[in-house]
Amino acid sequence: MAVQSGTYRGVSAADRAAERRARLLEATLAVWSDPSDARPTMTRVCAEAGLTERYFYESFRSLDDALTAVMEAVATEVEEVSQAAADAAGDDPAARVQASVRAFVDLIADDPRKGRVAIVEAGAMPALRARRTQLLRHFAHRAAEEGRELYGLDGWGPREGELAGLLFIGGMAELVTAWLDGTLEATPEELVEAATAMFVGLHATRLA
Repeated sequence: MAVQSGTYRGVSAADRAAERRARLLEATLAVWSDPSDARPTMTRVCAEAGLTERYFYESFRSLDDALTAVMEAVATEVEEVSQAAADAAGDDPAARVQASVRAFVDLIADDPRKGRVAIVEAGAMPALRARRTQLLRHFAHRAAEEGRELYGLDGWGPREGELAGLLFIGGMAELVTAWLDGTLEATPEELVEAATAMFVGLHATRLA
């Protein structure tokens, strides 16, 4: 649906549409992460946002479109906070890895809903599974790039880097899944230390 033009009470039509989209994204996150329901619905999302279906279709083509948008928003936030933390940690490889992992774990610990929908729930939905896989591969590639920047080609060669990056990201996804499900008892700091040791250890084996 096209956004109507014009200004209402000093707020432009584009700004009003953006505010509605943000409300719908937050509502989708809330409904999707609710353990009392097996499957989110557009009706529940609209009720949570306090908006009608008309405004839902203003922002999204379908419920799957809204779910994908939430998943990608979480992925973007993870990438941004992790990269910022690594950059702030300086040049020491272990410190950069630890800071990046800690930023990710802190994000999920502060709002477990984000980890649950993007890592756990998205994998159970056929319509989202392919995009979730693409995002995991993207993070694996970024891990490989980070490894080459930190350790050079002696740490991970191009092919080894992609394999090790996927191993690291896949391991992180399973670790977080078990933690969020309550099947793994661990503190956030223990998750950070385990993930950091894995990343650094993969390079140490290569460099030895």
